[in-house]
Amino acid sequence: MDYELDDDPARIDVDVVWRFMSTEAYWGRWRDRAKVERQLAGSWRVVGAYRADTGAMVGFARAVSDGVALAYLADVFVLAEARGGGVGKALIRTMIDEGPGADFRWMLHTADAHGLYRSFGFREPDTTYLERPGKQAPISEP
Repeated sequence: MDYELDDDPARIDVDVVWRFMSTEAYWGRWRDRAKVERQLAGSWRVVGAYRADTGAMVGFARAVSDGVALAYLADVFVLAEARGGGVGKALIRTMIDEGPGADFRWMLHTADAHGLYRSFGFREPDTTYLERPGKQAPISEP
């Protein structure tokens, strides 16, 4: 099946994002729909993956950024029906390598996709990186 990637925020199917985030995303089930919608509205860039034949959204990624030097990749997912065909890799490539942030320092958190992200140059942080964890539900379930 063929897929199309698009960074038009108006094309994002908020219902698909909400459904995935509220039921399948181990990292995001603590958010209510209003928070998910605020995060979408405040994102620096969003990329959706769509079936070429129907236009239905089957994958998503978003980023927050200062627009100059650094960005944080978040909420990357591919619906089960579209997995295994390279959609996830295409989403990540489009977001970090083919857009306005291609030269940025990119950050992310993941509990289960280290190999995928390493293939794009992500690695464990060096000794200059510190983080203050948030107070929402901990991210521990892979």
